[in-house]
Amino acid sequence: MIPKKKLGFGLMRLPSLDEKDSSKIDIELTKEMVDKFIERGFTYFDTAWMYCGCKSEDAAKEVLVSRYPRDQFTLATKLHADYINTEEDRDKIFHEQLRKTGVEYFDYYLLHDVGANHYEIYTQLDCFRWLQEKKEEGLVRHIGFSYHDNADLLDRVLTEHPEVEFVQLQINYLDWDSEGVQSRKCYEVATEHGVPVIVMEPVKGGTLAEVPEQVERMFKEFRPEMSVSSWAVRFAASLDNVIVVLSGMSNMEQLLDNTGYMMDFQAMDERERQLVNQAVEMINGNITIPCTGCAYCVDGCPQNIAIPKYFSLYNADKQEVKGKGWTPQGEYYDNLTRVFGKAGDCIGCGQCEEICPQHLPITKYLRDIVDYFGK
Repeated sequence: MIPKKKLGFGLMRLPSLDEKDSSKIDIELTKEMVDKFIERGFTYFDTAWMYCGCKSEDAAKEVLVSRYPRDQFTLATKLHADYINTEEDRDKIFHEQLRKTGVEYFDYYLLHDVGANHYEIYTQLDCFRWLQEKKEEGLVRHIGFSYHDNADLLDRVLTEHPEVEFVQLQINYLDWDSEGVQSRKCYEVATEHGVPVIVMEPVKGGTLAEVPEQVERMFKEFRPEMSVSSWAVRFAASLDNVIVVLSGMSNMEQLLDNTGYMMDFQAMDERERQLVNQAVEMINGNITIPCTGCAYCVDGCPQNIAIPKYFSLYNADKQEVKGKGWTPQGEYYDNLTRVFGKAGDCIGCGQCEEICPQHLPITKYLRDIVDYFGK
């Protein structure tokens, strides 16, 4: 099931004719980008029901499926829990996806965004067994799911569903050791289960293409021919258990850059990994809440609030590139609040502040998080 090359074309941020309306896709430019992608030897395309204002799957048919033989590309799409209420809805969506994309089968099919809430829905509607049936019928070649939640739940899901063939995770060098996103921990869980990983958000939605000036200067001095974003994509692609790194390319410049260095992919060496670690330290040096994640504040919290995890997500979201729109941190926060107390549950007892080695005004920061995520 491993694609020939590690770069995948994410059809989520396609070039648009109207920057305020993602459904107005620039089809002609997208065709040119698809042609160049395939010409350079890449085959993996990833779409989903709601991408580009629910027009991405239609675009996949127009720019790809109707123009290339079926054996020249692999196509992935997804079933999202928010669009199904009954078992019958699963097939309604699936067959509409076949119609929209124009294919007779999907190479990769995912349950979309398996987290605490959605996992309950997928379990209640028996979606994992349903997905196996689609594979047995020849309508799907490989089954998996995408994931935005903690490593413990991922371990549970993969334990309960050994039939899963791959998992799609948010992995990038800034989230790698984040206690909120838990990229490293989730990757390690998948690897322990022997499940290959497909990477999403390697450039964090463009955030790691617009790094602080000192980080960009450091990268350019070491590899002047490489783009800033290439460091993020190559970081993810260098992980042994990663089979595809998705990039949501919205213009030809991005596509030419990504395919250029990924055609003959070379994994990062030790010196490059050290520079990436330095970049993380530089970027995190400007974080909003200087929490070290020691978690002393959590023990004995009467409301069981996951304080360091919430601070980590808040910092990560503040680092996102301006104007990006949707970011995943809010979803991670919502998932955590199903297990832990919400930031707004704080009763202001001050116990956390008394024990904090950094002497942080934790209750104030929790109020900031309520304003930011809690509403």
